[in-house]
Amino acid sequence: MSKMYGGPGGMGFNKLKFDDGAKPNITKAMLARIASYFIPYWKQTIIVLLILLVSSGLGLLPPIFIQHIVDDALPNKDMGLLVELVLISLAATVASGLIGVLQSYLNSYISQNIVYDMKNQMYRHLQQMPLQFYSNVKQGEVITRMTSDIAGIQGVFSSTVVNFSSNLFILATTLGTLFFMNWKLAILGMLVVPLFIMPTRKMGRVRWNIAKQTQEKMSDQNHIIQETLSISGYLLMKLFTKEQKEFDGFTTVNAESTRLQIRESMAGRWFMMVLSTFTTIGPMLIYLYGGYLFIQGEITIGAIISFVALLGRIYGPVGQLTNLYVDINRSVALFERIFDYFDMEPVIVNKPKALPVNISRQDIVFEDVGFAYHRDKPALQHISFTAVAGTMTALVGPSGAGKTTITNLLPRLYERSSGSIRIGSTDIYDMTLESLRSQIGLVTQDSYLFNGTIRENLMYANDGASEEEMENACKAAYIHDFIMGLPDGYDTVVGNRGMKLSGGEKQRISIARVLLKNPAIIVMDEATSSLDTVSEYYIQKAMSVLLQDKTSIVIAHRLSTIMAADHILVVQDGTIVEEGKHDELLELGGVYKDLHAKQFERKSFTESP
Repeated sequence: MSKMYGGPGGMGFNKLKFDDGAKPNITKAMLARIASYFIPYWKQTIIVLLILLVSSGLGLLPPIFIQHIVDDALPNKDMGLLVELVLISLAATVASGLIGVLQSYLNSYISQNIVYDMKNQMYRHLQQMPLQFYSNVKQGEVITRMTSDIAGIQGVFSSTVVNFSSNLFILATTLGTLFFMNWKLAILGMLVVPLFIMPTRKMGRVRWNIAKQTQEKMSDQNHIIQETLSISGYLLMKLFTKEQKEFDGFTTVNAESTRLQIRESMAGRWFMMVLSTFTTIGPMLIYLYGGYLFIQGEITIGAIISFVALLGRIYGPVGQLTNLYVDINRSVALFERIFDYFDMEPVIVNKPKALPVNISRQDIVFEDVGFAYHRDKPALQHISFTAVAGTMTALVGPSGAGKTTITNLLPRLYERSSGSIRIGSTDIYDMTLESLRSQIGLVTQDSYLFNGTIRENLMYANDGASEEEMENACKAAYIHDFIMGLPDGYDTVVGNRGMKLSGGEKQRISIARVLLKNPAIIVMDEATSSLDTVSEYYIQKAMSVLLQDKTSIVIAHRLSTIMAADHILVVQDGTIVEEGKHDELLELGGVYKDLHAKQFERKSFTESP
């Protein structure tokens, strides 16, 4: 059996909250995991590093030539030398700018492709998550991980790898040049460096915590948007006149998110103000001590000017390298959120050596099956029955009894906790998920349609079906004439969740979609419970075609729809309390008879004048 998650309900989906006071978890394993996304682009990365090395060398030329301009060309009034030095400096600057364009392209190429890879990986991973994951997690949370979290790491390459390498190269080449020019002034200039490092760790911690809180507030925003501006949530909000309440809730979360973003921005600005103050100290010391050395005849004015210019190339990289710690912490906050999802292993996976199996005309056997959404509260206990091939097995019982849960175990939308489920002589765990699910058709009460055309929704079941096959499926579902009466026929757009169609029309399109799939097993979950009499009539006719010669499991509140079932199971409190045919169950005088009496008594009452 596949591994289950820990935590409430046997699923670890509630571990997504973060401790705002926690320290950034920057470990070797974390950094290695992040680095793994750069491996496919190692060639481009090497080119970027070579460009950075050349660029750092070219950046040294203008300050060095300043010394020769001041000390040689100007005092000697040598116009030729002055033009030559200026042109060389200008050429170095232009060359550095040109290769910088190439570097920017490669930066963008690498970072965008990493985001592309990560989004694909996340989408594939989310596809494999079990149904219970989506029952527990906020919709906005999933969208935030897929969009803003992954998009947020787009700058990691340019702001960490490139900046680190660039600043390291600049630091190394400039330090070497400074010590070559005058080791005394070089040491003096370096005395300021520790002042850059001191506030960095505290600043990194602050921004890291704010970044995490900001992302969580963005998740809350997305959750509100998804719930209240989806078609179902929108209707509910309008019908209960909760626009102002929902607006107030959104405004509160939005205000908190904005406040956190301002805090993060200002925290960085105060930090940079402190660093900029320190950068003015070094040049002043150089002018002071350099002026003394000039008076003593140990150094030239050009050397002092050149030295100060080069010193600026030291403080910039040092400031950026110290600030890099802040950026890394912020990036790790995003990576941790993303990896939290990646680390949730799908609980429903193919068993090793699972094989594709043909389940046509095979009995379905549940043997002592148990299931629990929560560890201490079983939803199903000791479920045993056989759905004979080619027959209809009906599940009836009060709401919440476990009927839908039983049918969800068959295609492994949930995993049983105990017992076995076989189709023929093969346990469903020994079948590949694709072969199992591709041979099961499901029609639910809430028929979901994509916001596309009728044709696109139908062909979703079988994209290789011909026009004739599609129309035959719709004719069998008694929906073809209705579709042809629409202005655009099969190319009519159904709207969000099929909003432009009635419940009965959506249901019949769903049945036609399952007919087009032509599965071996049909599961119908409350397919007619909320329909009017006319719609129910057409659905019943469509069902008779759909279920013909198929092994079917039908859940129904309306007992009139399953009276002719070959086998009826009465489910109550997660167990099967009665089973048999309609007449046999009425004779028992138990739960089924009570349900029948109440339902038909209510029907007689509603139909009386």
